Amino acid sequence: MTTHADVHDVRDPALPGRLLEAERDELLPLLRSRSADDLALPVAACPGWTARDLLAHCAAAFTRVLEGRLEKGVFTAESNERDIAERAGWDVPRVLDELERGMTGVGPLIARADGVLDLLALGEWVHAGDLRETFGVPGAYAGAGLVHALPLLAQVTRVQNHLPLHADLDDTDAPLRLGAAPGDRTPARYIGPAPVLVRLYGGRATAPSGYELAGATAEELSLFGW
Repeated sequence: MTTHADVHDVRDPALPGRLLEAERDELLPLLRSRSADDLALPVAACPGWTARDLLAHCAAAFTRVLEGRLEKGVFTAESNERDIAERAGWDVPRVLDELERGMTGVGPLIARADGVLDLLALGEWVHAGDLRETFGVPGAYAGAGLVHALPLLAQVTRVQNHLPLHADLDDTDAPLRLGAAPGDRTPARYIGPAPVLVRLYGGRATAPSGYELAGATAEELSLFGW
């Protein structure tokens, strides 16, 4: 059986697209069922943003990729705020239609970007977890997309030359090897649930118990500057 460790050094260009399509099929029905009050809720993982702001950010990010508008300074805090402000006058169905169009169409473009945009796909999937958590939906950073998110996380951390880590996950049979090939630093070790590992790499708050992390701090794992 092929394991995550076997394919650690091989980029799967179609993986980000598969993740986003799986997430689209779960997330969009949830979002279309939420009330205006739900979308006005603050997102703890993104201080200053409501759920609607986060949706606008994600939709805009995908549209930028689709339209090739990846100019210098894109995805900075200032750029993100401009994208959100641009959609402030849109009704929610229009924002959701843009999000769905993006999640459906960006996969091939990300695949051809030689890994440069893989983190974008992973980040938007983490944001979907942020939304679930905001709405109080169980399994915020899990669901059908997790089977694609875990190998993509390994892929991204390898490309970024992140610290090496060996993860023994409660939820999967195969271990997950993350980060750069071991060098002078002994690989860190994680034992626990896969969604908690996602939280740690996403820089999201998590319970202080329920997992073991040795050889690295939670802060060292964080991939994002959100």
